[in-house]
Amino acid sequence: MREALAGLTVRGRAFLAAGITAIVCAIVLDQTELTRVGVLIVALPLLTAWIVGRNRYRLALVRTVTPQLVAAGQPARVTLALSNEGRTPNGVLLLEDHVPYVLGTRPRFVVEGIGSGWRETVSYQVRSDVRGHFEIGPMSVRVTDPFGLVELGRTFRTTVPLTVTPRTVALPQIPLGGAWTGSGDNRPRAFASGSAEDVTVREYRQGDDLRRVHWRSSARMGELMVRREEQPWQSRATLFLDNRASSHRGQGIASSLESAVSAAASVAVHLSHRGFAVRLVTATGEDPSSSWHVRSADLNTGPLLEALAVVQATEQRQLDTGWLTEGTHGGLTVAVFGAVAPTDLPVLRRMQHQAASALAIALDVPAWTGATGGLGATQLLGQQGWRTAPLGPRDRLDQVWQELGHTSAHSSRGVRAPQVTA
Repeated sequence: MREALAGLTVRGRAFLAAGITAIVCAIVLDQTELTRVGVLIVALPLLTAWIVGRNRYRLALVRTVTPQLVAAGQPARVTLALSNEGRTPNGVLLLEDHVPYVLGTRPRFVVEGIGSGWRETVSYQVRSDVRGHFEIGPMSVRVTDPFGLVELGRTFRTTVPLTVTPRTVALPQIPLGGAWTGSGDNRPRAFASGSAEDVTVREYRQGDDLRRVHWRSSARMGELMVRREEQPWQSRATLFLDNRASSHRGQGIASSLESAVSAAASVAVHLSHRGFAVRLVTATGEDPSSSWHVRSADLNTGPLLEALAVVQATEQRQLDTGWLTEGTHGGLTVAVFGAVAPTDLPVLRRMQHQAASALAIALDVPAWTGATGGLGATQLLGQQGWRTAPLGPRDRLDQVWQELGHTSAHSSRGVRAPQVTA
């Protein structure tokens, strides 16, 4: 009852004050009829508060978001499945779902006619132009009486996640240099005819294809040995994103960092669709959720895009080199750089040296502040052996990628390194 009295609305308090005033005036003026009116006016909000306070409603909520991974600028739909698990009917319900302001205004619903076994499904749409990871919910429920005299509130605790990934652009196919890793029948010819030490074999079993017999191992072991069934070879690529705050300019979605993240996401999708196993490396090191060991070169770019969705600018000024100390090197490296300082040159040389092919998209960062003539990053990267193409705030990424392909084709003339079309 105390909670219900605390939930009196402005109208309910006004009724209560008017009734008390009427009773006091009736006593002073000795007006019996006015007393009856005052008692009725006071009794109405008190009786309503008692009824609403005794009405222990039990609402169940199931919230779903479809899809839970959506690109920036694309809508997602939130569905709310409500049901009354109590036996007593409820009054009018006012529902308000809490959503981050970047997803839009908070949706509000009015539901009435709630009886035992009642079920209702409502939905609304959210959309964000800003990438990131957001929590939708909790929901606030306010129950009120038909007169609007009492209003009680409840809050559900459950929330659901929504990840907004960076915008991506479809990129054209260009020639890329790279290295192949893995095992299986697609190994170079030298492997197929190599020594027994180069091949993983097992004993021959009835039904095995005789074309898989490895004769050198069979002669050495004294029994038929066949090559193991292994997974196809796949190419690998390292995607590097320079997310240092000192390397970028601008604020919000119009900053050079957001353009860099969008370019990195587009490259990640493009390489994954072409069969590359892609890992993400930022200025602070390798992202564990997109390691080669847990990623496969298929069409599922979810882990990469989720990692890029939450990338933030770091105050770290030096590029992390821990990921360059691996025992196995090679493969394709595609980097998206902001402003490059002379102190970065040793790291850039190491990155280029340890890659079978090193390509870079260099952002013309000064152009984000209105300055001109800021192509120093492209020149510095070119001096370190990178194949680069500049990207300005008004440039189209697909055209820059095409230009990078022409640069790669020019730079690779006379070089015998294998080329992979992607």
